[in-house]
Amino acid sequence: MSKKSSEAEIREGLPKVFPRLWRYALVLTGNRDSANDLAQSVCLRALEKHKTYQTGTHLDRWLFRIAHRVWLNELRSKAVRHGNGLQPIESTELGDTRPDSETNFFAQQVLNSILTLPEAQRVCVILVYVEGFKYAEAAEILSIPIGTVMSRLASARKTISAQMGKNGETRDD
Repeated sequence: MSKKSSEAEIREGLPKVFPRLWRYALVLTGNRDSANDLAQSVCLRALEKHKTYQTGTHLDRWLFRIAHRVWLNELRSKAVRHGNGLQPIESTELGDTRPDSETNFFAQQVLNSILTLPEAQRVCVILVYVEGFKYAEAAEILSIPIGTVMSRLASARKTISAQMGKNGETRDD
């Protein structure tokens, strides 16, 4: 049985991981066009750097780590070019998100709360709760200690809970 090359494994796995990768890019960038650009950059970088990927390991973690690094590099480049530092995301383009049920309404409120979190917390929430990565995997992707991931998630949960309470929602525990 022949072993797949890293490039072949990446080419085969990219289409499977791409929707999750694009969603992560959307959360990072805040708009669809930038998410498309970031996701495309990640795919190109992955194919260019295929020799650094170890076949048989978690392709999704490797791609998300690339996405995070590419995003940070883009932020640094923009800050240098424009001389204005990092800018918060003020609005996102999420398409038609009109609530059609109580569940969708609640989900939209939670999403809106997530989008108002500081970027460090928002990224941890997306990686762990949306993408399903374990704390250690998220820490590896972000190149931070696992305790930092846990702390950011705890702060994010506290903020979201407070925002939901402020919006008149009641919790049934």
